[in-house]
Formats: sequence, C-alpha cells, structure tokens
Amino acid sequence: MKKMFFGQKKVIAASAAITFLTMASSFTKPNPIKPAGDDLQGTISISGAFALYPITVKWADEFKKLHPKVVFNISAGGAGKGITDAVSGLVDIGLASRDIDPEEEKKGAYTIYVTKDAVVPTFNVANPDAAALLTKGVKKAQFLDIFVSGNIKNWNQLAGKSSVPIHVYTRSDAAGAAETWAKYFGKKQEDLLGVGVFGDPGLALAVKKDPTAIGYNNLAYLYDLKTRKQVAGVHALPIDVNGNGKIDADENFYGTIDELTAAIADGKYPSPPARNLGFLFKGKPKKKELVEFVKYVLTTGQKFVEENGYIALSKTKIQEELKKVD
Repeated sequence: MKKMFFGQKKVIAASAAITFLTMASSFTKPNPIKPAGDDLQGTISISGAFALYPITVKWADEFKKLHPKVVFNISAGGAGKGITDAVSGLVDIGLASRDIDPEEEKKGAYTIYVTKDAVVPTFNVANPDAAALLTKGVKKAQFLDIFVSGNIKNWNQLAGKSSVPIHVYTRSDAAGAAETWAKYFGKKQEDLLGVGVFGDPGLALAVKKDPTAIGYNNLAYLYDLKTRKQVAGVHALPIDVNGNGKIDADENFYGTIDELTAAIADGKYPSPPARNLGFLFKGKPKKKELVEFVKYVLTTGQKFVEENGYIALSKTKIQEELKKVD
C-alpha cells in the first residue's frame, strides 16, 4: 500500500463529513430567565479538534444559560487547525487533542486540560471475519504492521480465514486522533499509511461504506450517546492488550461507551491511544469571559462529561488545571 503524506493524500468524503457535522455553531438564543445582575459579556471564538467539539458545544450551551450576553463561535476543523488558530490569535481557544510540541510552546501555546477520551481502532461489521476478529482481537504489533510498515495487507493474516485485502483509512487533516494513534507505535501522523479522509465523521463514514476497511475514531463518533452502543456498521476492533491471541474478559469492554470510558479511567485501555484533551490559549487567558468559562468547565461543567462519552478529570487534576487560570 502506498504511503501518502498530507499534500498527496486523496481527500474523500469531505462533503459528507461537513454534512454530518455542522462546522460552525453560534449560540445566541437568550435564556428565558435572565440571571439577576449578570454583567458577563463578550464573544468567545473556538476552533479545533473534532474530539473536543461535541462536549465544548454542550459546555457553551449550558454556560449561556447562566450568562446570556456571552456569544460563542465554535467550529471543528481538526486539532492542527485549532492550535494554529489559537497561537496566531485568530481564535480565543484552540481545541487540542494531542501533545503540544516545543515550537508551539515557543509561540505562546498555553494548555489547560479539561477532559479525557481515547482513539479507538475501527472496522466494518460486514467484514467476513468479523466474529473471529472480535474474539481474537488485534495485537499492537499487528496494528503497527497494518498502519505503519504495511507488512500485513490481508485480513487472513489476522483472522486466518477469508482472503480479503485490508483497506486502510487515515486522516488527511492535521488531527489529534491521527497523531495519538501514531504515538501508540512511537510514530508521527505522517508515518501512517492509508487513504486520507477529512475529519472524524468522514473517517467513520469511509469505514462504514467499505466492508474490508480499517480505521480509527474518537469515541464521540463511534458510539450513539442515546443508546450508549456503537453506531450501526462501524465497530471497535478490540486491542489484544496482553498479546495472548484472544480478548480476555478484562479486555472485553467495548459493548457500550460507558464500559469503555470506565476501562480508560481504570487504565485497562492503553494510553496512548487514551489521551487528555485541552483548551489551548496564546498565553494565560486574561479576558474575564474566558477565565469564567474555563472555571465553569472545570467545575460545574464536569457533570456533563460522562453522559457525553468522555472521562471526567480527577479532583487532583482539576485543582492543578484551575491553578492555571488563577
């Protein structure tokens, strides 16, 4: 399989991804009961990681109920875009789903972590070897041979039955999910093989349409938050964490998003691809509306985290992050 870098990757399903997820959201609907004496106002602009987009929209919506004069402009375009937008001053907050590199720190990148999630390998449930794959799982070394070295090209090299080629899909945009998945192997996003697809929704859709596909997604795009189960057509491809050739009982935690987030919180799911998610600023935030929003997210806002498929920060971690805005 040919390796493709950002400039060479074939971007597919972009229109579907944009249709699937509105790229800009503005919250201007006033709360019917205006908080007495509230004078907090201003505009908060946010862009970045698809991973953080859904919960950030929720936080903004709830914050506006308390402070109706605050206006949010939120867009999802990938972690790379959000980080670049923030350090260049184009937005107030960049949604970051990967580690910040030294060059970005030199430009003033200042991160406050707000929640945690994970990147999960995915495949199509119409795969002829689906039952065997769910029973055996895939070892870390095998994932590396699929996504990096290209030594595994056929599903029969994993499940030992059907001779079906593996179609690898990856992210075409500079993405925290891709960087985190690559970090699992000690690599960078540009080391990943596959057909490039824009955005989390686009990657999930590409895997859903191709019975021989393999990819990876953030939790919010793999599970239905109403049923708590995986979305139709796309399924988590279990990681054989201990490498014994089967998914043991304590590795079988993909049935619902609640099972998986509990496994991430307990450290049963490897990190990476589990990771912290953060708000990135150009320097320490000073605008009153920004400071209050961050404090809200790290306190009251944490009650919305688990129901939306994320992992709440520990009390100790919350205190550490709150100190960054004091």
